[in-house]
Amino acid sequence: MSAVSTDPSSPHDAHATPAPGEKNDFIRQIVRDDLASGKHTVIHTRFPPEPNGYLHIGHAKAICLNFGIASEFSGICNLRFDDTNPAKEDPEFVAAIQDDVRWLGYEWAQLRHASDYFDVYYLAAEKLIRDGLAYVDDLDAQAMREYRGTLTAPGRESPFRARTVEENLDLFKRMRAGEFPDGARTLRAKIDMGSGNMNLRDPALYRIKHVEHQNTGNAWPIYPMYDFAHALGDAIEGITHSLCTLEFEDHRPLYDWCVDKVDLTGHPELLQPLLDRGLPKEAAKPRQIEFSRLNINYTVMSKRKLTTLVGDKLVDGWDDPRMPTLQGLRRRGYTPAALRLLIDRVGISKQNSLLDFSVLEGCLRDDLDAAAPRRMAVVEPVKLVLANLPKDHDETLTFSNHPKDESFGKRQIPFSRELWIEREDFAEVPPKGFKRLILGGEVRLRGAGIVRCDEVVKNETGEIVELRGWLDPESRPGMQGAERKIKGTIHWVSAKHAVPTEFRLYDRLFTVPDPDDESEGKTYQDYLNPESRKSVRGYVEPAAADAAPEQSFQFERIGYFVADRRDHRSDAPVFNRSVTLRDTWAAKS
Repeated sequence: MSAVSTDPSSPHDAHATPAPGEKNDFIRQIVRDDLASGKHTVIHTRFPPEPNGYLHIGHAKAICLNFGIASEFSGICNLRFDDTNPAKEDPEFVAAIQDDVRWLGYEWAQLRHASDYFDVYYLAAEKLIRDGLAYVDDLDAQAMREYRGTLTAPGRESPFRARTVEENLDLFKRMRAGEFPDGARTLRAKIDMGSGNMNLRDPALYRIKHVEHQNTGNAWPIYPMYDFAHALGDAIEGITHSLCTLEFEDHRPLYDWCVDKVDLTGHPELLQPLLDRGLPKEAAKPRQIEFSRLNINYTVMSKRKLTTLVGDKLVDGWDDPRMPTLQGLRRRGYTPAALRLLIDRVGISKQNSLLDFSVLEGCLRDDLDAAAPRRMAVVEPVKLVLANLPKDHDETLTFSNHPKDESFGKRQIPFSRELWIEREDFAEVPPKGFKRLILGGEVRLRGAGIVRCDEVVKNETGEIVELRGWLDPESRPGMQGAERKIKGTIHWVSAKHAVPTEFRLYDRLFTVPDPDDESEGKTYQDYLNPESRKSVRGYVEPAAADAAPEQSFQFERIGYFVADRRDHRSDAPVFNRSVTLRDTWAAKS
């Protein structure tokens, strides 16, 4: 990356130009300009999740943007848990979020928590009270909503808004001491009840919650509201660019109000509790910049809905491979490289859009086409007996692990008289254009030669249980007989050496593009896809069974699969289908 001037003497209207090959979008351009003008010498970003659920694919965009920009401009990025609502938070979520960030390929400069700053937030709230900018309100939640007004009607001032500074300080200290029950009182900012922006109509800054916190225990019976804690957390940490999604655009005036009115840079005494605990003093004025969310059809992204799917056992947990959570996508076989590729292709803009699920699948195919070794597996097996081979026939054939990359090396595959092939690769009454095995017809066995089907064996119900045929001994690859024109090629696994395997065939969790649409009187649960998960038994070649958990393969002619990170064992393989070789959903639709 080309160097960007950080000379403070650089003109403040300088417009830094990205070097060839550098990523460019409106946020990166702002960063370049800020560095070129000398506004900042070091870029400092943060990823600030609430630990009240598992991260989903939408969060991947925020992770890649915040950590990516910090890395590209030699800056730093913090991971900060906005743990201001302990009733919904859990250490399980904290651990999963850290795991997700590292899995995507990033490491934070500092691990922080909003709870690290509770004492600073409290001092900041007292300052606002002393400055006449905050008051303690006795209205309950319902009355507060009524007083707040609507989008077309202004709000009304609370009857408690005129309390004196001394009375407000006394009540707030008593709130802090735990004297009042939940919901009895609220600390509110004193801004403008007539504002056209609902977020500025005296928003709540603190509420009473007698709930034990995972980090601070029972030390605090009051907790700051998200908007207050988030803005000040950024200021405390010296964040230069506070990147968030578009739904926070209307919150930006409140964000700026909190930063400006508390003014940590002008009142360093508010940061003394951090210094007393050995935390660095880094206060600065951050700039909030919004970008569009990553929305994908055939999914739901609401934490509430995802929590319900898990709680009601409509899926098999947060890491169910059908879930849009990062843990679910990882178990499905999605790779960090595929998700980073998706973010690059989507780009960063201010325009909300809905991405087709096939774009996500395409990114995985592009990554795994280059990165995944090839193996052979049979998902729906039927036996093929090569009657002209001896019953004890046993040999090994050499196969390339990747047809496009010799660096993957080669492997030995056992070959015997009895093989498993895919049931759909044979047809008694072939449809038009069928190029696979038929009675009396020939097909090429992948890497083994040309085979003819001579006989079909059925059971008493008429189901085909065995095919009997003949292998042309002069048709091995490299032999003259191999040059005969044969229309189709099928794959196989030696029945004698095959390893019985569970294949979990996953598909989209919902049957409609917008499961959130309730216009027809249905909810997202009515659109759950009953075909989204199937478990079938088949076989893999021995080299596939030896896979490590989370190792991906292309099973030739079938799709991309991953060894399940929880259940896979070499003696009892479990493979999850990550994605088909081609987009089959469009054809089904």
